[in-house]
Amino acid sequence: MAKTKKEKTVKKAPKTVVTETPAQRLSGIIKSCRNIMRKDKGMNGDGDRLPMLTWIMFLKFLDDNEQLQEVNAQLEGKKYRSAIDKPYRWRDWAKDKNLTGDDLLAFINNEKVKLADGKSRTGLFYYLRALQSETGAERKDVVATVFKGVTNRMINGYLLRDILNKIDEIHFTSNEELNSLSHLYESILKEMRDASGDAGEFYTPRPVVRFMVEMLDPKIGETVLDPACGTGGFLVEAFEHLKRQAKTVEHKKVLQEKSIIGGEAKPLPYLLSQMNLLLHGLNYPKIDSGNSLRVPLRDISDKDRVDIVLANPPFGGEEEKGILNNFPDDKQTTETALLFLQLIMRKLKRKKPTSEGGRASIVVPHGTLFADGIAARVKKQLIEEFNLHTIVRLGEGIFAPYTTIPCNLLFFQHGEPTKEIWYYELLPPSDKKKYSKTKPIQFEEFDEIKRWWSKRKASDNAWKVKIKDVVTTDETGKLINVNLDIKNPNRKGEFEYKEPAELVNSILEKEKLIIALMKGIENEINLMISNEA
Repeated sequence: MAKTKKEKTVKKAPKTVVTETPAQRLSGIIKSCRNIMRKDKGMNGDGDRLPMLTWIMFLKFLDDNEQLQEVNAQLEGKKYRSAIDKPYRWRDWAKDKNLTGDDLLAFINNEKVKLADGKSRTGLFYYLRALQSETGAERKDVVATVFKGVTNRMINGYLLRDILNKIDEIHFTSNEELNSLSHLYESILKEMRDASGDAGEFYTPRPVVRFMVEMLDPKIGETVLDPACGTGGFLVEAFEHLKRQAKTVEHKKVLQEKSIIGGEAKPLPYLLSQMNLLLHGLNYPKIDSGNSLRVPLRDISDKDRVDIVLANPPFGGEEEKGILNNFPDDKQTTETALLFLQLIMRKLKRKKPTSEGGRASIVVPHGTLFADGIAARVKKQLIEEFNLHTIVRLGEGIFAPYTTIPCNLLFFQHGEPTKEIWYYELLPPSDKKKYSKTKPIQFEEFDEIKRWWSKRKASDNAWKVKIKDVVTTDETGKLINVNLDIKNPNRKGEFEYKEPAELVNSILEKEKLIIALMKGIENEINLMISNEA
């Protein structure tokens, strides 16, 4: 009998299952959407693609959120009325895969859309822009304001259908996905900033934002305002700071309803800030879509004031005559940085026997520190009514490539006049001559100043100045200037070589600032002439 060979048992290695994280899945969805958009002839770069993605995600987020609230209302035996009615909810039209091509474009873009039975109805954008609540301060009104500044730039309805199908895969009711998407959205905002010079005017580097928020340290129950909020960076960081303190139901209610306030007049950043805050968990962002400077300063009273202002106001721009009339006659200027500084001083809560005065941290261009004339009078008010306790001088290039003008952070609080000012010069690390777009400032570079903040001592980077040393008057005591441009006494005689191209750009930037200051002087002269007449 033949012997049988013993069969060998071959053990197979177990299959490796690769599990995709929410962040990877969402990143893949957004990447696919952007690739699809690149095929559309109506789209021109990230400056078009991000707003397009944002308004689509906004409507999906809104519908997911309202479906969740509808379920909660039913469980409580209550009725829920959606901000958007049929057939304009995401679930009605965006999920309808038969609605595509030219029909989809017509539904979104046209004022009137013809139906199969010969009747017609209002198109999506026209419907959304016409939404209005009874109070004028509800989600309907936010949606209407958002879509007044939104246009659909895609011209291929089939590609747009592909985008809708992709965005429909995002679950805005999942906290894990929301958290991942909020970080992803911020990275897209940064890409947009890098791709478009116009976006730079409302973008502040996140390390700078976080430092300013941490130093002011908002507490639950305090109100935080950014009157020129751009894409919402300061408000998002303040919200996250407060969210870590919200331990009770009452705290969470206060955080959602009474803590975060913004203002942004431009339609695109208004939309982007709404989405940014929504993704971070603020259900009803209170962002005013009007010009924050439109209200006369004299009309701002205690009920309008806030505990904290965080801002990087626009500078170098001009405001119309009607806006200037909202400011005192002797402080009217075309320089927006000075107008916003006056607004911020007026908006801070006043110190009372039972409560501290409001506090602020704002970014100002270098010229604001040394400018005289109207600027000097504004700064005089600042040091007389507020304690300007700290000026942080930021290293060159932090806001590159949008401006090479050096900027400073002013920290002040209402309640007592300024007696002395601490300066801190934040220099690039030894391996960088200056900051740039490719070598931006990092979070850890603020560690040293944060350690210094509560235990202040003079050092190579820190020095203290008495207020009498910054104010200059003539023989009669009339104010000449409040010069806050106090150089680091430990860096006298230092000289840094600059490339010719850098020098030319620096000169051009300073010329723009000089022109803005000269216009302010011209305005002051005209005012004097009119008063004499």
